[in-house]
Amino acid sequence: MSVLDRVNSPEDVKKLDDIELEELCSDIREFLVESVSETGGHLASNLGVVELSVALHRVFNSPTDQIVFDVGHQCYTHKILTGRKNQFSTLRKEGGISGFIRPVESEHDIFSSGHSSVSVSQAIGLAKAKKIKGEKGKVIAVIGDGALTGGLAFEAFNNGVNGCENLIVILNDNKMSISRNVGSMSKHLTNVRTSKGYFNLKSGVRHVLAKIPKIGNLVNRALTFINTEIRKRVYNDATFFEDLGFRYYGLIDGHDMESLISVLNAAKEHNHSVLIHVNTKKGKGYDPAEKNPTQFHGIGKFDVATGETNYGGKSFSDVFGETMCSLAEKDGRICAVTAAMAEGTGLAEFANKYPKRFFDVGIAEQHAVTFSSGLAKNGLIPVFAVYSTFLQRSYDQLIHDVAMQNLKVIFGIDRAGFVGEDGESHQGVFDVSYLNTIPYFTVYSPSCYDELSYMLGQAVYHDTGAVAVRYPRGKEKEMPKDYHYDKSDYSVFGTDDSKNCIITYGVEFSECYAALKELEDTFIIKLNKIKPIESSIFNLINHNKNVFFFEESIKSGSVGEAFAAMLEEKGICASFHHICIKDEFVKQASVESQLKAYSLDKNSVVSIVKEVSNV
Repeated sequence: MSVLDRVNSPEDVKKLDDIELEELCSDIREFLVESVSETGGHLASNLGVVELSVALHRVFNSPTDQIVFDVGHQCYTHKILTGRKNQFSTLRKEGGISGFIRPVESEHDIFSSGHSSVSVSQAIGLAKAKKIKGEKGKVIAVIGDGALTGGLAFEAFNNGVNGCENLIVILNDNKMSISRNVGSMSKHLTNVRTSKGYFNLKSGVRHVLAKIPKIGNLVNRALTFINTEIRKRVYNDATFFEDLGFRYYGLIDGHDMESLISVLNAAKEHNHSVLIHVNTKKGKGYDPAEKNPTQFHGIGKFDVATGETNYGGKSFSDVFGETMCSLAEKDGRICAVTAAMAEGTGLAEFANKYPKRFFDVGIAEQHAVTFSSGLAKNGLIPVFAVYSTFLQRSYDQLIHDVAMQNLKVIFGIDRAGFVGEDGESHQGVFDVSYLNTIPYFTVYSPSCYDELSYMLGQAVYHDTGAVAVRYPRGKEKEMPKDYHYDKSDYSVFGTDDSKNCIITYGVEFSECYAALKELEDTFIIKLNKIKPIESSIFNLINHNKNVFFFEESIKSGSVGEAFAAMLEEKGICASFHHICIKDEFVKQASVESQLKAYSLDKNSVVSIVKEVSNV
């Protein structure tokens, strides 16, 4: 029996000796590689925090001590240690456990997660609430150096550390160096400062000095000042966190279990906010992931022996990247902006070819939008490539810094619509609604690769003001064999004097067109530009009995909702049926299952149109 077989709760971790802890880490890595190779998921980040996760549950008592994982894509070991090991075959599947933190799964999961830079804010709130209520326990935020590029993290550091004696922040540094490791002296002093003997001696000396009349407190303050100045010399940039009010420990080897446990125990004894800076390696223990952590950040099924996947073929992201390179080759004004997602958005080749016109601003979508407005103001043509759910973090900047300034900024909105197994936090079903509220915005929604390329060029050279081109994750779907994009704002398929009209856009068109083959007295209007809606469309549906609007969007603020309002304004009395996502978050499942669940697959389209037509 392996050590992992004996571990089903945090209490089991506390029963293991030092050798068994090392064996547990090895077992977990093997388990993670095997499991994720079958289900897909975030692998490199999880392999990097195995020892750290084990050490956390060794030292602290979750959920009395609350552990908050930033993003949550590094929570797999935490899930294994908190009773979900036997559910890993369901990871990211419909009805299974999430690839992120979810409180509905376990009392050990504190917040639902999926986006970065939020953990410190959450932890400060938790810590202050504990203090007000007189509750025991520490609050531990685990944040990566990548997430630390997000402004929200610094807002939290700036605002709330004072008065959080029960707060511990763990900075997991796995790529970008924040503090300079100055060698053996730094490591030696860190070991000394985290030892129990040092801590007790320091506390005892301060206690004795405090009792000395008149000069005791003065001596204590002098010692504190001297101690701070020494740390500034030894730890260099680490004093940034000291100046914010933290006790700083670092740099700690994040794969050295003994060091991790020692520093966590020291932090646990502190009556002061603490920041622990650990260094880990993404993909640790699995060679393909160590060599290519970007590929194994979020990966589908793969061969364990070789690390190879079998994706095959182009994606919308690839076509976007190719089109950007083609446009940039002809026009030196075109720039590409990304928020730490160069590979995910298809911009890796652009970055190599045009490095002076490529800007990766880190996980800072708000800055990316406003930065792009500055580029545009001085005559460049910025294209910000961003996932749909990440752009929603920049709503104010879209309004105030782009649209209100009437600036030409292009937004390549990737992962629009259903994205499948990533769950509630990543479904791109809100961008249509929030963009619909912003004046002077133009929004395109291509159904295939050719449309994406053309619309991106249209956005760059012909439209005025802010323009968004939104496209889905993955590959294009089957289009009509005789289909030719006529470069108009909408396209018509079938005879417009039919009784039933189906209106749709994006890749949902493929589902609707496939359904059209099984329907009678029905035609389709495919919207290519979804904002603004071309008014001449309404001339086509003046005499239709039923209008069906199918879209992968939340209902409130959607294109269908706007279309229904325009029908009423124009006095068109057709019976309107809006098939979309009601007031809820879309749970993890395959895209095919999500389409079926929301009646957006081919069979549902056929069923709905026939049912209404026969009434």
